[in-house]
Amino acid sequence: MDGAGAGATNISSDLPPVRGRLTAGAPLAPLVWFKSGGAAQWLFEPADADDVAAFLRDLPADVPVMALGLGSNLIIRDGGVPGVVVRLGKACGKVEQIAPLTLRCGGGASGIAVSSAARDAGIKGLEFLRSIPGTVGGFVRMNGGAYGREVKDILVECDVVLRSGERVTLPVEALGYSYRHSELPEGSIVLSATFRGEPGEPAAIQAEMDRIAAEREAAQPLRSRTGGSTFKNPPGHKAWALVDEAGCRGLMLGGAQVSEKHTNFLINTGEATSADIEALGEEVRRRVRDKSGIELEWEIRRVGTSPQDRQA
Repeated sequence: MDGAGAGATNISSDLPPVRGRLTAGAPLAPLVWFKSGGAAQWLFEPADADDVAAFLRDLPADVPVMALGLGSNLIIRDGGVPGVVVRLGKACGKVEQIAPLTLRCGGGASGIAVSSAARDAGIKGLEFLRSIPGTVGGFVRMNGGAYGREVKDILVECDVVLRSGERVTLPVEALGYSYRHSELPEGSIVLSATFRGEPGEPAAIQAEMDRIAAEREAAQPLRSRTGGSTFKNPPGHKAWALVDEAGCRGLMLGGAQVSEKHTNFLINTGEATSADIEALGEEVRRRVRDKSGIELEWEIRRVGTSPQDRQA
């Protein structure tokens, strides 16, 4: 069944009122980079941070909640996502300077918006965010990073709403950051983050952002339906090199393909299902394990259910 079916009906009477937009059975494929996958049982696009907190406070505790940003590092399985998907948009994307070298950024703000605001304020050290195709909420949760920098290097604190609806401010030390991982509680949503950089000249900051953009364009299949880096880099290794050495460059399964341009990217060639993409990733992991003995870990999040699960 899809998100507008019986499962959605079962919780509809228990959903709290909202000031934003609440949609049953909302297709998620248009909202994610792979352009595949099923529907959200409910999609909530809040009016502001207070709308999020009030909704989670009054939402029955057994209803699962998942945050969605730009959907760049995500596979939505073909059976869709049960419960409520919360998508912070422009209403929750304000970026403002609150102190010298310090920005407060809404959870819905993009990496490009944050790095551009930092440039305008003469704050360097945030240029790498230009290369992270996501929103503040996502890269704070995943300790997003690139070009030798990570979110933990610039984060001061973040404002979070817990699944209970309680709003808390967490310093960077409380997030338990490691490589592409944090210990943010399940079902919590990052409402905003405070970043601090160093003094810099806007022209030099822009030059660095331009360099990063050109390097990404040259090395990554940015104009394809992809999901960003598929696997984490194992200690002492590059994931793309291990995939290449295992003979997976250009490997196809259904409508999914390992990128010829960058082998740590999977591509939807046009008609791939999420099952195709995930199965191709698992085949790549198997071949790398057989070739090198190294177990690649997924960096892309895989969420939701298969169609068979939804019918069970």
